Amino acid sequence: MSESSQKYIFKITIIGDGQVGKTSLIKKFTKGSFRKDYIKTIGAQFSVYEDYIDRANIRLLLWDIAGQDEFNFLRASFFKNSSASIIVSSLEPNKLGEDSFSHIQDWDNDIKKYCGEIPRVIFANKVDLIEEENIPYESLKQLVEENKYLGYYITSAKTGRGVIEAFNTLITLLYKKCKTLSAEIE
Repeated sequence: MSESSQKYIFKITIIGDGQVGKTSLIKKFTKGSFRKDYIKTIGAQFSVYEDYIDRANIRLLLWDIAGQDEFNFLRASFFKNSSASIIVSSLEPNKLGEDSFSHIQDWDNDIKKYCGEIPRVIFANKVDLIEEENIPYESLKQLVEENKYLGYYITSAKTGRGVIEAFNTLITLLYKKCKTLSAEIE
């Protein structure tokens, strides 16, 4: 099969506490839009995004998982067959921001429980709501090193900061990993 006709499909699960901006990040990446008012995700929402790398068709199935505890019972089925996970926390200087950061490990434990050791990244979102000098770079770096995440990205669904770069880096990594695996099999 020629590379120009290859198709890669990756399911990416986007998880994190409620109101951290998971849906907004997906909309910013897939549609370039941002909606200011909050609409709670019920269960999960699904988005499809297609792109090309080296003439290979890449299709992302983005699963936006509700962060509220009342949807815990659905997570096992929603996480199933994920190729990677994005754990989103908020940088807001309030209880939501603090709690969402402290819950990153809980979300990571859930994804590992249901998916094993898949690639995981952190999106520290809502950077537009804090001053640059208050971004917890050292804490994020430590979290990444301790938990073997692929990395972290400072994002803002509102302004677009870091969103395209963060998603594209993950897509490229998944593509290269899959391409390497197929080359080893041949």
